[in-house]
Amino acid sequence: MYTTSGSADLRAVMAAYGQTQYSPALQPAGPYTPYTYHTQGYSMPSYSSSISSGIFQGANPITGSTPFNPTQQDFSAYSSYSQSQYSPYYNTHYNSPYLASSNISPSAITTPIPYQHPEHPAVVPNHSPESHTGEYHPPPSPPTPGKEPEGVPARRSSDGKLRGRKRVSDPQPPLDSDIERVFVWDLDETIIIFHSLLTGSFSTRFGKDSSKAVSLGLWMEEMIFNLADSRLFFNDLEECDQVHIDDVASDDNGQDLSMYNFGTDGFQSPAGAGSLCLGSGVHGGVDWMRKLAFRYRRVKEIYNTYKNNVGGLVGSPKREEWLQLRREMEVLTDLWLTQAVKALALINSRPNCVNVLVTTTQLIPALSKVLLYGLGSAFPIENIYSATKTGKESCFERVAQRFGRRAVYVVIGDGVEEESVAKKKNMPFWRVSCRPDLEALSHALELDYL
Repeated sequence: MYTTSGSADLRAVMAAYGQTQYSPALQPAGPYTPYTYHTQGYSMPSYSSSISSGIFQGANPITGSTPFNPTQQDFSAYSSYSQSQYSPYYNTHYNSPYLASSNISPSAITTPIPYQHPEHPAVVPNHSPESHTGEYHPPPSPPTPGKEPEGVPARRSSDGKLRGRKRVSDPQPPLDSDIERVFVWDLDETIIIFHSLLTGSFSTRFGKDSSKAVSLGLWMEEMIFNLADSRLFFNDLEECDQVHIDDVASDDNGQDLSMYNFGTDGFQSPAGAGSLCLGSGVHGGVDWMRKLAFRYRRVKEIYNTYKNNVGGLVGSPKREEWLQLRREMEVLTDLWLTQAVKALALINSRPNCVNVLVTTTQLIPALSKVLLYGLGSAFPIENIYSATKTGKESCFERVAQRFGRRAVYVVIGDGVEEESVAKKKNMPFWRVSCRPDLEALSHALELDYL
């Protein structure tokens, strides 16, 4: 079904790093659980995962990553929401009204929603609020297939093919069909640490302060949904979730939105979203579907404008609080995200390789996570898929249709679902159960083993 010779070579490399292919007792993922709310307190489910061993031996031992430095970290883009093994968490008190078009236009977002965490007073850095020296800006990397030329209208079908406008100044990216290797990443507990902070499993496994871990997790959760609600239309789009940002673009008539008022267009009328977003989330009249498409188009514009400048999106003083939160989380997690970003950057530096994100978080909170965790430059918005409604197998099939059967697919994750799908699709699987697994991945990428 997929390229097998390259996959076999990669499995041999993975074995040398202690990466056994697929767990012996791996069972197929069960029926996918629909997204639901949970307003009760956080629980602490059991958590068991073996830590890889023996990955530091050999002719090229792995050394620890460099200490975390805020000036070397991209605090600009992240958002993902739920792994299948965890219950989603949602605070229902974010009810900020949407701003008019003139206010939420990327060039006009200047006033953040007031926010102050009661247990973590903001630490104001030495630079001015307008300065962004505290944000990570990775070295330039070749554009991925998702980046598009401005002023060149093109459409993308539901399978993720080219659609939208590309920047004229961007170099010509490789076609999707020219990509030779696709790295399909899980988000939570693979690239970022989030749910295991809330459940307490991370602090239990790695001997961390559990109260501190839960506090930081709640703080990040609040920021994720604050951004999703206030800037990314989550109140409007929560019941109209899509797998991909361009899934409803065919309903967009291209209308100029610079003076469009999203707050008064009647989208949330009694006959609107609540009764029309059923099943796949694409039911409704032509006029209502066009308004839905407008919102997803604006989300895409905001993501592309602010993916390398999240501080400008959240504004001051929330920007300083966000930077403080990012620093504290990196210290608590022993630079987990720093190591993941290193692997992502190595992949992005290759001309015919691409990073794709498939997450069980709803699309809008996922984009908010990507932005807040500083991953916008690693994942163009066109390379982000939400498996909340369809499950990961369906998303993997879409990714394979987009990049073709000749490409080699490498799945990177921590959960049973992605491992089960990788096994079914005959895709090499790199398991991440601890930070050394990410170090080993970077090591293999640096030596061009993967």
